[in-house]
Amino acid sequence: MTDLLYQTDGYLKEFEAVVTASFPDEKAVALDRSAFYPGGGGQPNDVGKLAGLNVVKVKKAGDDVLHFLDGDLPAVGAVVRGMIDWDRRYQLMRTHTAMHILCGTVFRDYGALVTGGDMEPLKGRMDFEFERLQKELVSVIEAAVNLEIQAGRAVKVQILPRDKAFQIPDLIRTKINLLPEGIQQVRTVEIVGLDLQADGGTHVENTSEVGHIRIVDYKSKGAANKRIYVEIDG
Repeated sequence: MTDLLYQTDGYLKEFEAVVTASFPDEKAVALDRSAFYPGGGGQPNDVGKLAGLNVVKVKKAGDDVLHFLDGDLPAVGAVVRGMIDWDRRYQLMRTHTAMHILCGTVFRDYGALVTGGDMEPLKGRMDFEFERLQKELVSVIEAAVNLEIQAGRAVKVQILPRDKAFQIPDLIRTKINLLPEGIQQVRTVEIVGLDLQADGGTHVENTSEVGHIRIVDYKSKGAANKRIYVEIDG
C-alpha cells in the first residue's frame, strides 16, 4: 500500500521512499509512500524524477501507486528520492482550483450540476447541466469567477469517514456519483465560503494563487449539456 503524500501536502516537491515492488515488464515500481499524483478526476498524473530516472507516467493499481521509469529499475528495498516536476504540478494545482471555483460559482448562482470535465496545465473544460448558455451569461460567469479568485478564499482539505462526509449537503457536484461504494475515507476540498465537494486532486491553498481566468469558448453538447472552456493567465 502506498501512502499518498499528495493528499495532505500538495506543496511537497521532494520525498524519500522505499521500493516495495518491481514490475520489469512494465518498467514500473511501487513505493511505500509517494508525492506523485497518479491522475484522476480530470487531473493528469504528475511526472518528474525518481532515483535519478525520468518518471514518465504514474497510475493507481489497487492500493499501490505505480511509477513508470525510463531506465533500469531500482531494486526492491532500495531507498529512493523522488522529485516532482514542480512547475507543471503547480500549474495543475492552480488549474484544478480554478475548475472548483467555476463549479462552485455556477452551482451557487444557477444550481447547475457538472456532467464532465478535463484539464491540462493552465487550461481546462467543464460541462454543466444548462439548457441555454449565451455569450452574455458566459461573461457574467467569467466576472463572478474572477471575483472569487480575487477574494483570496482559503482552500482546505480534509479526509473524513464516509458516513460523516455524506452528511455534507451537495458534497457530490457531478451529475453521477463517481465515488465507489468501497471507499470508506472521503477526501473533501473546501473553498471556504464558496464550495465544498469530494475530490482527490491537488490544489493551491488560497484562491488568489490561481490568477486571472478567461472563458475562451463555450459549446452545446446536448439539449441540457453545455461545455465551458477556460484558460488561466500564466
